[in-house]
Amino acid sequence: MAYRKLGVKSAHRRALLRNATTSLIKNGKIDTTEQRAKEIASMTEKMITLGKKGDLAARRAALAFLTEEDMVTKLFGELATKYADREGGYTRIIPLEQRRGDAAQMARIELV
Repeated sequence: MAYRKLGVKSAHRRALLRNATTSLIKNGKIDTTEQRAKEIASMTEKMITLGKKGDLAARRAALAFLTEEDMVTKLFGELATKYADREGGYTRIIPLEQRRGDAAQMARIELV
């Protein structure tokens, strides 16, 4: 499976995905470019699946990835119960207008 490089080096890309995933769990929605939104959706889906597992190993894996401990608590408490009967598809990507500066396609990613 190929992944998107997003025009940044691997350490920057990992930090970007960690911060954006944490922000999405915290705020429920964020605006970003379409390609970044697709990568963030993938990581968020994995984090919510960990939250639904609910065991200690899953909690430690989520703590290793997310940047805020409070968001891990929210993930394993609030979001795990919210999506308990759902088999996937926890995020929605809505296309927005192009960004004015560089004409990049923007998108809003939100939790369903």
